[in-house]
Amino acid sequence: MRTHKYEIATGGPAAGLAVILAAASLVLMAYLVPAAGSETGVLVGRVVDAVTGDPVAGAEITVAGLAARATTTGEGRYRLAGVPAGAWRVDCRAAGYAPARRGAVAVAAGGVTTLDFSLVPAPAENREVAEQESIVHHLRFQPPAARLHGAKIPLPAGDWAPPPFNTESYDPIDENPFRSALDVPLSTFSIDVDTAAYANTRRFIEKEHRLPPPDAVRIEELINYFSYDYPDPEGEHPFSITTEVSAAPWNPAHRLVQIGLQARRVETAALPPSNLVFLLDVSGSMASPEKLPLLKAAFRLLVDSLRPQDRVAIVVYAGAAGLVLPSTPGSEKDTILCALDGLQAGGSTAGGEGIRLAYAVARRGFRPEANNRLILATDGDFNIGPSSDAEMVRLIESQRDDGIFLSVLGFGRGNYKDSKMEKLADRGNGTAAYIDGILEAKKVLVSELGGTLLTVAKDVKIQVEFNPARVKGYRLIGYENRLLRDEEFADDTKDAGELGAGHSVTVLYEIVPADSDEKLPGIDELRYQESRLSAAATSSGELLTVKLRYKAPDADTSRLLSVALRDRQVPLERASKDFRFASAVAEFGLLLRDSPLKAEASWESVLARAGAALAGDPGGYRAEFLKLAEQARLLAGTSSG
Repeated sequence: MRTHKYEIATGGPAAGLAVILAAASLVLMAYLVPAAGSETGVLVGRVVDAVTGDPVAGAEITVAGLAARATTTGEGRYRLAGVPAGAWRVDCRAAGYAPARRGAVAVAAGGVTTLDFSLVPAPAENREVAEQESIVHHLRFQPPAARLHGAKIPLPAGDWAPPPFNTESYDPIDENPFRSALDVPLSTFSIDVDTAAYANTRRFIEKEHRLPPPDAVRIEELINYFSYDYPDPEGEHPFSITTEVSAAPWNPAHRLVQIGLQARRVETAALPPSNLVFLLDVSGSMASPEKLPLLKAAFRLLVDSLRPQDRVAIVVYAGAAGLVLPSTPGSEKDTILCALDGLQAGGSTAGGEGIRLAYAVARRGFRPEANNRLILATDGDFNIGPSSDAEMVRLIESQRDDGIFLSVLGFGRGNYKDSKMEKLADRGNGTAAYIDGILEAKKVLVSELGGTLLTVAKDVKIQVEFNPARVKGYRLIGYENRLLRDEEFADDTKDAGELGAGHSVTVLYEIVPADSDEKLPGIDELRYQESRLSAAATSSGELLTVKLRYKAPDADTSRLLSVALRDRQVPLERASKDFRFASAVAEFGLLLRDSPLKAEASWESVLARAGAALAGDPGGYRAEFLKLAEQARLLAGTSSG
């Protein structure tokens, strides 16, 4: 690097300051301006942990003075194209690590330069400071004590900090009460395969070290985050139905019924072609490390899974919406990845404008034989333009009816709009997931790709009829925002949930036996009619009947299935491991919500039952749950003794 010598002439403080600023400007120019002209090269490399050698996902690579940046994949690899030829300073930052820097990295016109980094984990006492510095870097916030080139930006002493904010929003959940089987024999609802609540709950517990707000805990999404060993479907229907009944662990006087659906699995190679539009939020609220950098790393994983017959377009929105990449075949991965790598956060959020443009792009590339889908990735902060929920819902429903579906991925914290994200995905015949790390991105966008991209049944509704001779009362655990009126079960114009390839759905009912003397909410005695049990009810050994309606993805008329469950006295310890694990997750949710219906629920019960049901745990998700439940127990201030 060239050096310069300056002498400050006398002339007062103002003159001295002017000279200092001029000198600083010359030094920075000498360091940042490339030696060559406008021809460019490519930087590639891998980022690993200097201690373990493990890849570091989500690390950000930046070139001083350039707007372009790259984020590492789950394997720690990055690719940064469009770097002008010359000698550059390259920085690498990742949360929890000390930043690394390389000076005078030579980039040749038309060439590829390999530059690897080994990041040193920040000492425990400095880790929070390192993460704060990473946030400062991403926000391009220069605190007052920042020094000129060549030095790490220090956090200034005193009370300075980026201004805190938290505008996260969750729809209120009014838990389903117990119903009298004699007065209200039917329970009707739409299925839900979303998993956002579990990953978001994990974020609160693991990363923020606090219990989530009760309304963030949708128990059905906690249960459905996990896979279960339900049998594959046979015959003409695209899913199987499994039922089981045993004692309710948190209230032994009650029974617990499990209903499981398993959709037909489809190998990725056998999926129909996809016409995808990535709709990516690049507004200023997405600047922090757990938002846009993680988003880019997540979508790199999806791009790696694309086939030549798939096509991808990228639309972004900030102060305005724009088309970053026109529809491009999956075989041109470098082109798609370059478009992703070049994204930066800045500006306000024109979410409505972005969705409209993305749908227009999807319509231009519409393929009748393909999976036509938008994948929206955002923190949910739609705050400029046509952003009312009602207007968005009408737009999304109209496009859904034309065969363009919408899936939603949530990122970040502080202004995460959970209520809006779920509503948009629900209306768009898609799923809502929350990405709290690169491993969750892999689960959603790689391991469960078929379910994310291919719908095997739409408008799936469940209606359960309880036998009052065997059931005094019941309550549906979760699904509070998916309830339907009984008459809507047979109404084919009523929208309901979608089932993707390989997806499973688990439903739990807590039941009060008919011989119980427990008081239940009921209705006053009727003047003009009376309720009586039929002979069929009293003579039947059936506890309940499960009825399902669904449509084929391209059909407008539903099909009906019906399965009866006989009353069996199976002790909890002899129930299937799937039943015991699902019940542990439900009990975990009751405790997190501090539910008035949690009865004798306890953290110890959750841990013991889940720990005994870990067999057959591909991906280690059940083992991870065990650790999560233990952390929650500690945060709740309980003890094991």
